[in-house]
Amino acid sequence: MRHPEVLLRFRELAQNYDGILCDIWGVVHNGVRAWPDACEALFMFREQGGHVVLITNAPRPAAPIREMLDRLKVPHHCYDAIVSSGDLTRSMLSERAHLKAYHLGPDRDRGVFEGLGMRIVDAADAELVVNTGLFDDNTETPEDYADMLAAFRARDVEMICANPDVIVERGDELLFCAGALADAYEDLGGTVLWAGKPHPPIYDEALARLDKSAGKAVGRSRVIAIGDSLRTDLAGAERSGLDAVFVASGIHGNELVREDALDLPGLEKSFRQADVWPRAVMARLVW
Repeated sequence: MRHPEVLLRFRELAQNYDGILCDIWGVVHNGVRAWPDACEALFMFREQGGHVVLITNAPRPAAPIREMLDRLKVPHHCYDAIVSSGDLTRSMLSERAHLKAYHLGPDRDRGVFEGLGMRIVDAADAELVVNTGLFDDNTETPEDYADMLAAFRARDVEMICANPDVIVERGDELLFCAGALADAYEDLGGTVLWAGKPHPPIYDEALARLDKSAGKAVGRSRVIAIGDSLRTDLAGAERSGLDAVFVASGIHGNELVREDALDLPGLEKSFRQADVWPRAVMARLVW
């Protein structure tokens, strides 16, 4: 068992690394506003010669993610590049462009199909389900999709999950994501192809972008991942051989932060249950 270091400031660890793969939702912003301290931490790391790739399970390509960051006032000088689950999804779809696809998710995610020439059909005619999330994550839960998923399973329709996150933070709310529907489909025996964290392809792409930004190969021992999810960020970092910093105030904040103080016994219990052990823990990302 490893015991993560408790950090007050990321700069205590920064000199050990040349690159950061940083989660966005829950670390840099909460879907409503950016966290200035986190933006400053990433900027200061880059000022000292480091490189930052933002890595997200958002089911949209990087360009609209950048536009969203602009609206939330996340400065461009905080990062070198963005890699999204939507980018990985598009690669998977390009290999299946001949299939008739059903889009399970809100219209705002339709950009994942742009330029691929795929035929989008009703659920009954689908040869492939592209799951980007719930149609209305403000009011619906995965239980609302039980009949639909059962019908897909009866026909052995393959699902691509464009966002492996189960829940996401939006302001003070926690909302269900595509990963919750994909979990339910796997529970029925359905086949799910996963894009994004914690699966290695998104890390391979992010590391390649990091190398490009640095102008050289950056060894994995010199890269640290920062995130707020046990299931995706910490598990993904371990699978890819990367150190990690866990930001406890994100989606697990109600469980693991008490009056701005870390619940250390609760953290250790959570890490043990998930069998993930980060290099360090912070309440929030602060330089």
